[in-house]
Amino acid sequence: MSSSSLSTTSVIEEGKPTGQSKAVWAVFFASIIAFMGLGLVDPILPAISKQLNATPSQVTLLFTSYNAVMAAAMLITGVVSSRLGIKMTLLSGVVIIAVFSAAGGLSDNIWSIVGLRGGWGLGNSLFVATALTAIVTLSNNGTAKAVILYEAAIGLGISVGPLLGGELGAITWRGPFLGVSVLMVAAFIFLSVLMPGNKKLKAEESVPAKSTSLLDPFRAMKHRSILVFGISACLYNFGFFTLLAYAPFVMGLDEHGLGYVFIGWGVLLAITSVFMAPKLQQQFGTIKSMCMMLFLFAVLLLSMGIWTDSQWWIIVAVILAGALLGNNNTLITTAVMNAAPVERSTASAAYSFLRYLGSAVAPFLAGKLAEWFSPHVPFIVGGCFVLLSVLFILANRSHISHVDNVESAH
Repeated sequence: MSSSSLSTTSVIEEGKPTGQSKAVWAVFFASIIAFMGLGLVDPILPAISKQLNATPSQVTLLFTSYNAVMAAAMLITGVVSSRLGIKMTLLSGVVIIAVFSAAGGLSDNIWSIVGLRGGWGLGNSLFVATALTAIVTLSNNGTAKAVILYEAAIGLGISVGPLLGGELGAITWRGPFLGVSVLMVAAFIFLSVLMPGNKKLKAEESVPAKSTSLLDPFRAMKHRSILVFGISACLYNFGFFTLLAYAPFVMGLDEHGLGYVFIGWGVLLAITSVFMAPKLQQQFGTIKSMCMMLFLFAVLLLSMGIWTDSQWWIIVAVILAGALLGNNNTLITTAVMNAAPVERSTASAAYSFLRYLGSAVAPFLAGKLAEWFSPHVPFIVGGCFVLLSVLFILANRSHISHVDNVESAH
């Protein structure tokens, strides 16, 4: 990844800012809206718990059902995409998110909302896996900078989402759910108007298009590099979603306060994913940089476990975590796109399946650990899982070191 990472926002080519096509920007802005959905819900978790008489572990199931369905659905995204085409798959995902988020906002039962969040996860899986493939495939500036663009969309969406979620959540906990539905309608219009059909995507693919099978993601996992990155991300996401789903319950803030904290988290995530990650990779290489960020994140989680009773430290730690997560997300996503000679959509599906398994288990486990033991334990366990991901990467370094050579060639 080049140190001039922001050339994606500064190059002038054929009269078009950044040299990117309208299709890339259409997916970019739709991705911002899609990822606002994650941050929109975060500030209202304690409010849902209080108003629906649900325990924290029951409320964290909103993340568990969402991520569990996403993990399973990632295995079929390639098949769906190969039959519907990239554009129709994106639009289908957007429609599903809009419908299920609206239904969640109109529900009065925690278990109904948990189930509807699973449907939301199905829509998001179709959108997320396909959006990454579309941006990487259509980018004029190479895989590394395309991933930076994608991660920037994630960071912007996640950073703006909590602020909007906090404002809407202060009115009613239903507001963020209904807000996501409205935003998805906007994303649908945006993609419909600006994104072309599937032919250009097929023409741009670096690997010749072929019939896609449900077994392709499992075949991709035979490549040790994809398996290593997927398992590492699974372990890392134990820490990520412990922070995301459980930290709101120990901060002692209202919806506005949580919104401000998580917008700080999201802003740092966005800035570091675009500005800092490329420089780290150029200076130290992908694998070293990844291990460094994961180790620091593990230390941060462990400190949150030690000083859980300190409100100011939990707030500061959550915001600081955004910087570490932003760097790591860009580094590992870029690495996966260059990990093995398989279609990008297949690599993304295999990796995302493994990654979201950790995302599904972590939120519910965090809530239960707090109930069984103490509020300190979820952060300590999350930190241990992240440390384990570092050790796993180092133990398998010989199988993944080639990604640095691939990036240096771009």
